[in-house]
Amino acid sequence: MAKRTLLTARWVIGHMNGKHVVFEDGVVVIEGSTILYVGTAYDGAVESRFDYGQAVISPGFVDLDALSDLDTTILGYDNSPAWQKGRVWPESYIKRGPYEMYAPDELAFQKRHAFAQLIRNGITTALPIASLFYREWGETVQEFDAAATAAKDLGLRVYLGPAYRSGGQVTDGDGNIRAVFNEDRGLAGLSDAAEFAARIDGTAGGLVRAMFAPDRIETCTDTLLQRTATIAAEMGAPVRLHCSQSPVELRLVREQHDCASIEWLDRIGVLQSNWLLPHGTQAVDAEFDLIAHSGATLVHCPLVSARHGGGLNSFAKCRDKGINIGLGTDTFPADMILNMQIGMMTARMRDGMDAVRSEAMFDAATLGGANALNRDDLGRLAVGAKADIAVVNLSETLQTPDPVQTLMTSCAGRDVRDVWIDGRHVMADWRIPDVDAAADAQRAQDQFDGVIAKYPERTAGHPPVSRIFRPSYERNA
Repeated sequence: MAKRTLLTARWVIGHMNGKHVVFEDGVVVIEGSTILYVGTAYDGAVESRFDYGQAVISPGFVDLDALSDLDTTILGYDNSPAWQKGRVWPESYIKRGPYEMYAPDELAFQKRHAFAQLIRNGITTALPIASLFYREWGETVQEFDAAATAAKDLGLRVYLGPAYRSGGQVTDGDGNIRAVFNEDRGLAGLSDAAEFAARIDGTAGGLVRAMFAPDRIETCTDTLLQRTATIAAEMGAPVRLHCSQSPVELRLVREQHDCASIEWLDRIGVLQSNWLLPHGTQAVDAEFDLIAHSGATLVHCPLVSARHGGGLNSFAKCRDKGINIGLGTDTFPADMILNMQIGMMTARMRDGMDAVRSEAMFDAATLGGANALNRDDLGRLAVGAKADIAVVNLSETLQTPDPVQTLMTSCAGRDVRDVWIDGRHVMADWRIPDVDAAADAQRAQDQFDGVIAKYPERTAGHPPVSRIFRPSYERNA
């Protein structure tokens, strides 16, 4: 018989009859990799017990757009327009030949470091996302082999696949952005991704699964997406494609295909139920209708959208249309609780106080992600489900009468104290085994500083770093 472990806390968010329920002074029993019992009392024999006291035992969060690098988008927080700040390759950089700005060992480290951050924030299932701005073209199988090893070592449940693309964005010195394509290179990337997917799917005891990650809709051709759709459907793997996220994208897609982004996906026959679509902030009603009809998932990333002055139009409208909505972190920090809170705020700013309640956003962070992956064993604490659990400390928090509302008003990712994935205790008392958090943070900062130093090489006009990133106040030596 597998080992049984009993967890207790002031609050347990369980799952019954297709929806989350709350147990006060609740109990969860883990047997092996799955949940044996959820309720308020358990009389059976157990091998170990953990009493978390003033805490909430929650299903682990499912992150459909999980930050997996050292996030360069934060450099654009007060520095725009993007084409002047190294976020779009200049023509001179293309002429000299793009190159990798990280060494292979640095790429491997940043995945492992990012995976640890996801665990720290209570994320138990992750579909990694990383920027291609500092890459030669796409992601490599080599770095994703390293990512699979890191996930296995740390115990994170992941869906992996190197990002690939048929093209990229290039700017001239006046900010005129155009697309450049190399379809052969894109198809080679897809071929590599398909080989990787077939080899790793179901490894690490099922913790590592395959996904397909064509990068952005404006950098993909119809051939690339149609072949992706066919391969992924045969495997039963998810496909994630960023779309409807910027005015530049909308212009490029309309120039290329004479229609809107979601409309083009529908037109070429790839909009299917296994497709995950971040971010949707530029989509219109007709496009949301297409998403709803297809059964595809809208991946809402509230923090990164709000930082850039945008948001979903609207969470309530998409929910009412029957669209499956999942959440993604996408940017630093990889804090799903913060994303839920900002998602609540922006939804209410758009549609009013009664537009969305806490449970709707919590569902998106748990059940929405599980539904997107066609996994009824994730995103819930129910008998037979995977024992993927986040324990959020409430002992220093002003608590409301409801644990989910307390998460939305008073908590942050740093309050996650323990995490269990597949029945494995992957973080205990804020500590991940064999991870030196301080040393890794310093290595990450050194690596990030190195990329910042290279920004002039891939910024239009090649200005110095001091002009690319304007300081908040005058520096006083």
